[in-house]
Amino acid sequence: MPKVLIADDSIAVRKVAERLLTEAGFGVTLAANGEEALAYLAKETPDLVVSDVIMPDKSGYEVCAFVRAQRALANTPVLLISGIVNEEVTKQAESCRADGVLKKPFQGTSLKDRALELLAKRQGAAAPAAKSIEKPLEEELLVERDRATHSTQQVAQLEGQVGSVKERESMLAREREQAAQLKKQLAEADSATARVQELESALKTERERTVEANKQASVAESLGRRVQELEAALQKEREGSAQQATRLTELQKNASRVQELEATLHAERQAATQLVQTMTAMEESVTRSQDLAQQLAKEQQRTSDLTRRVAESEQVAGRVRTLEQALAAEQEKSKGLAARVSEAERASQKAQEFETLLQTERERNSLLAKHVSETEQSAEQATKRFEEMAKKLGEIAGLASQLGSGKRQS
Repeated sequence: MPKVLIADDSIAVRKVAERLLTEAGFGVTLAANGEEALAYLAKETPDLVVSDVIMPDKSGYEVCAFVRAQRALANTPVLLISGIVNEEVTKQAESCRADGVLKKPFQGTSLKDRALELLAKRQGAAAPAAKSIEKPLEEELLVERDRATHSTQQVAQLEGQVGSVKERESMLAREREQAAQLKKQLAEADSATARVQELESALKTERERTVEANKQASVAESLGRRVQELEAALQKEREGSAQQATRLTELQKNASRVQELEATLHAERQAATQLVQTMTAMEESVTRSQDLAQQLAKEQQRTSDLTRRVAESEQVAGRVRTLEQALAAEQEKSKGLAARVSEAERASQKAQEFETLLQTERERNSLLAKHVSETEQSAEQATKRFEEMAKKLGEIAGLASQLGSGKRQS
């Protein structure tokens, strides 16, 4: 995985650049200013440097100049980014030998495309340069000696890094053998220069093997870095997957709970609708109840405040139908009684007085309808309220039965 250093004092630009290059398969390191970028470059060798032109401490031109001054980083592509790209910025970028200037904010995939283009040019330029290098025998021997030492170090480092890559085990074994042979041959060359003539014939073969070993070592090194990066990414993905699985389980539980709540809410709404219908029927029944005036008078005496009176009205309305049936039976029995007629006349007079009270009760019942709509949002409170209403309705039923028995006796 190619490594990219992004240096910019804007956290928004850093995050956007990180997302674009991460999606393109790059390993991204972020620096908040030029000093952090130089500190990173002093220890690491990224494959690409992306730096803002203007930063608080070190500018992007200074970062580029530092890269070009380092032997290990001299060929590393440097892409400068700037909010303003004019002739002056372009000249300064050329003076510090930057590989280009890109305007920000980035448009579409411009940053990703430019990064891939610079890496492709670097790889294309490195291949023919490596093939065209030819040195005299003595210089080649020294170079081969350094390469063999470097290869030995790289292979030793890669023994611990690429241990998990099974398909590379056989290749690493061959590289270790070749590196051991190179070390032995180079040690003999250092201690006995007389064997130089013998090494001349084997030098070409060893040179080819060393070049191939270097290539394989670089490939193995990149594979080792990629393995580490992939392991870290895999660990993050596993953690993310575990979190997503946990969240999915919670969401499924919440979804089932929502369905249950929706069913409960629907049932409560139906019950509330039935309650409204019952209350409407109660309002109609109150107008037909002659003895309800006496009961309301008793209720008015026992009611100490408006809230309790509304509750008592609800209880009285719940028993209207029972009272109607009792009254109907009483009316059938009292058709022939003149006394019942006079009582009915007196009751009709009281009914006129009750109309005023009934109007008040209707207004209170309209408030009750609002309370019923609120029960849709608080089902538990409605349930408790219904239980209290049931208890009070039982009390009124007892009073109504006593009233009915009193009327029968009269």
